[in-house]
This record gives sequence, structure tokens and C-alpha cells, in this order.
Amino acid sequence: MDEREKAQAVGHIPSGLFIVCTTEGEQKDGYLASWVQQVSFSPMLIAVACKEGRPGYDRIMAGEVFTVNVVGKHHMDYLKSFWSGYGPEDNPFSGIDHKVSENGGVIINEAKSCIECKMVSKSSPGDHDIVFAEVIASYELNPAADVKVHIRKSGLDY
Repeated sequence: MDEREKAQAVGHIPSGLFIVCTTEGEQKDGYLASWVQQVSFSPMLIAVACKEGRPGYDRIMAGEVFTVNVVGKHHMDYLKSFWSGYGPEDNPFSGIDHKVSENGGVIINEAKSCIECKMVSKSSPGDHDIVFAEVIASYELNPAADVKVHIRKSGLDY
């Protein structure tokens, strides 16, 4: 079976859409992610796929607080800032209603919810690192919103 055929059904695995964010002083960074999953109840852990070079990658790998903002169907305009990436001089949060928590996590107020966490371990099985992170806080921001579900056309790209 060739790679295209093998990847067809893999693309049908549903996922959400998320904005993973970090801060360093006044600098806020974020990237669009779709590979996030809860992996443990006790302690409460999630897994996040993160490719080297993504905004905030080094801070996440250093064990600093980061957030996973869960995208809801009710409001998705802010995704444009993260969809294609941005330059180091750009502020992707310009015009996006957000705040920084007491723990230093970026909370996008228009998201469905936000999970604040810290890496406890990682694995590097392929072209993305899998970060296992303990949940330290979570915020339900828009309770009536439905979570945005993402289905890819193929397992060969986002």
C-alpha cells in the first residue's frame, strides 16, 4: 500500500483545534495545534504534539507554563493570526481579546476554554515531539459554545 492510501483513513481521526501559547516577559507566542489529547486522570495529564521551531517550543521544553486554548465553533476569527505563522517582529495577539493568568499563561477570552499546564516528560517518536503535561489550572470561558472538530483530508498534512 502506498503512503497516500495508508494516510487516507488516518486523516479521518477527529481532533480539535487549539492555540498553544507561551509567554516570556512581555513576549507572547502561540501556534495552531490539532494534536492534543488527555492521557491520564491522576495526575491529570494531556499530550500535545509540538514540532521544533514552533513559537514557544523552547519555553515548553524548558518546563515553563503554557496554555492550550480550545477553539469553539462560536468564534474563530482569531485563528487567522496563527494559521500561517508570523514573523518574530509581529504580535499575533494584536486585536485578540486575551489576558495573562497569575501562572503566566495566555488565556484567549474568545476560546471555548483554556488549559494551563507544564511539561513533565516528552517523547520524540517522529517529526513532532509529544509533550506530556500536567494540568495546573483550567478555565471554562464560553460554556454554551461547541468545540470545533477538525477532520483532515489525509494523514499526510495538517
